[in-house]
Amino acid sequence: MSPSLDVSVLVARLVVVAVTAFLAILLWSRTRDLAWMLIVIGIIASYAGLLFDLLVSYGLLDKEGFSPLGIPLGEILFSNLPYLFFSAAFIVMILRKRGR
Repeated sequence: MSPSLDVSVLVARLVVVAVTAFLAILLWSRTRDLAWMLIVIGIIASYAGLLFDLLVSYGLLDKEGFSPLGIPLGEILFSNLPYLFFSAAFIVMILRKRGR
């Protein structure tokens, strides 16, 4: 894929994830359920990761600045953090169902 197409895909994803994050924040203000709050945090973390990717692709952030000892911490953190929150939410839901 060409670099301009990559940026177009990132911008399209940014718009979709921005709407999802907005709706998640609306849900967050209306619920006090731990599992749902973890899912909302995961969606917001996904949005942050997408912003990170977009800023790196536009050259506004240096990916190497987040790579101490050659380990790409920014990429590792932002690509896995949402799934850690989703996993925590699912664990809370499983434990809640098991307790019944």
